[in-house]
Parts: sequence; C-alpha cells; structure tokens
Amino acid sequence: MPISRRELLRTSGSLGFAAMGLGCPASSLAASINTTIKPGRLSPGLTVGLVTPASNVPEDEDLLAAMDFVRSLGFKAKAAPNLRSRKAYLAGTDQQRADDLNSLFADPDVDAIFCVRGGYGSGRLLRDLDYDMIGSNPKIIMGYSDITAILNAIHLRTGLLTFHGPIAGDNFSDYTFEQYRRVLVDPTPTTLIGEPPVFDTRPGVVERKNRLTPIVSGSAEGHLIGGNLSLLVTLMGTPFEPNFEGAILFMEDVSEPPYSVDRMLTHLWLTGKLERVAGIVFGKFTDDDYDGNTLSMEQVLRERCEPLGIPTLRGVMIGHIDDKTVVPIGARARLDVDAGTLTLLEQAVQ
Repeated sequence: MPISRRELLRTSGSLGFAAMGLGCPASSLAASINTTIKPGRLSPGLTVGLVTPASNVPEDEDLLAAMDFVRSLGFKAKAAPNLRSRKAYLAGTDQQRADDLNSLFADPDVDAIFCVRGGYGSGRLLRDLDYDMIGSNPKIIMGYSDITAILNAIHLRTGLLTFHGPIAGDNFSDYTFEQYRRVLVDPTPTTLIGEPPVFDTRPGVVERKNRLTPIVSGSAEGHLIGGNLSLLVTLMGTPFEPNFEGAILFMEDVSEPPYSVDRMLTHLWLTGKLERVAGIVFGKFTDDDYDGNTLSMEQVLRERCEPLGIPTLRGVMIGHIDDKTVVPIGARARLDVDAGTLTLLEQAVQ
C-alpha cells in the first residue's frame, strides 16, 4: 500500500529525531502539525512561576523585584528551584535551567510561567525539555528575545500556544498592560494586537517613532510563528525549525545593523522558507547602529521582501521596546497591510 504524505512526514520526522538522540515519537511531530492546545487564561489569585532559562539578572534583588512585579498583577509568585543560579553568562547549568522549566510545567500548583530575562542560552535546553510532559500540562509561558527558541520549540513539539511578550524583569507600560490584558486575561473571538499607540494629534506634531510602513500590500491569514530574527535563524536545519507553511511570520531584533539583518533574512530566503509563508510582519529593529556606508533598514526589508510578493508590514509593536504587544505563537491571525492591522482570529487562551 502506498504511504501517504502525512505518514511520510511522521516517519521521516521520527527517524530524524531518533538519529539525533532526541527520542521524539512520530506522534509528537504529528501533534505539532495537526493539533492546537490552548492554555488557561490568567485571573487574580493564580500562581505564576518565575524562571531564567537563558541568562540571569545581575543581582538577587532584581529577582525579588520580578516576584513583586508578578504579585502586582494579582498573582502569587513561585520561584523555580534554581532561579538564583548563575554560571557566567548563563543562569546556571543547562541541566539546572532545563530542570527548572520542566519542574514548573509539572508543578500542579503553578498556573503560568513568566521568564525573567532573555540574554543567551535557551537553545542549549531544547534537547532536555520534556515535551510529552509539557503537552500534558498546558499553561502559559511568556518571554521574548532569546526565549524565542523555547517558545517555538514547545509549540512545534506539543501544539501548545506560547506567548512572545514581556518578561517579568521589566515593568509594563500602559500600552503593554492593555495588550497583555487583551490576549491573556480578557480575550475576545477576534483581537487586534500590535497597533501603534495613539498618536499625538496636536497641530504641528506628527508621530515619528511608531509608524507603520507597508512593504508589500495585501492581506493574508495563517498561524503565527516567529520572534527574534537571530534566534529563528539558529533554529533553521534543526528538529526545532518552525512550521513556515502558510504562516504569518513575525520578526524583530536588537543591536543588529542593516547588513546583519540583511544576512539573516537572506539566509531565510536561501532556505526557501520565506516563499512558503502567507504574510510577513516586521516589528522593531532597535539600536541598529547605522553608519555612513550602509543601506537603510527599510531598504534591506524592501530588497528582500518586495520580490516575494507576499503581504509584508513593518512597524508592529513587537521587539525590544517599552510598548510591546503579546503575540501567541501558533494562533491563527489575519494580516491586512493596507489597513495596518494584525488581528487574532481566535482566543489564544481558554
């Protein structure tokens, strides 16, 4: 009997993971393609676990501040066992950090997980996370920057929606709190996310910092994937590479000059992945260190994306910025470039 394409994907996925010693059963990969799991929404009195899966904050007092931050939102705070661990640029050993994340998912008293910081090191944990256990204990996990690797890997391997959003090491701006509330606390069947803050409408004043730039007109619908561009590139060619087929791909970065963003986007283009997405959303590329001998960031984005003919919008409030939205990885969304909107087509939490 001929093997179906779906069975071929399952078989090849299982063999690929087994060859790398990851022990991923075929059903786990199939779940990432066919099943979506939504965690429970946030409400006062729940317990939020705090974890540092990458780097740590400089001082223990910063960790205490993160716990106070969680309490300020109306939650109980629970520290991961190794929250205070440090090993140079890492928040403890790889095993300590993986154990912390696994333990918070397994802990029945923990309802959601907030990362305290990004930095570096999340990718080192991907082989040591217990995806079967995580998928059986769905709960919100939120972070950004280096946490991109963990968010996309968990969604890929379990189907659980994960959340690219603020960390517990920073305060929420009014804008961020409202976006957080829309997505995680009081969602509606369709939710607009990432629109720029309200412009100052006084005569003689125009918004200059938070502007939306259409790169390619049009609209598209698909599941959301993405996050920090540098981290997405490191996932390419690994068993944790996101599913680009028909996706709305969102990207941001910090301290990467235009040539570096050009290099990473070119890498994605050379893999053939950019042609497979339905739409592209660029957030903010901050601290990009322009000098006199450079293309502008807008030129880089246009040169790489305009030939694709895929709806592309720049300037959504995603990235290393104070006013940031919460993007649920795996949720279905609609991008309308001409209207300048990114709209969730489903609630991301139950």
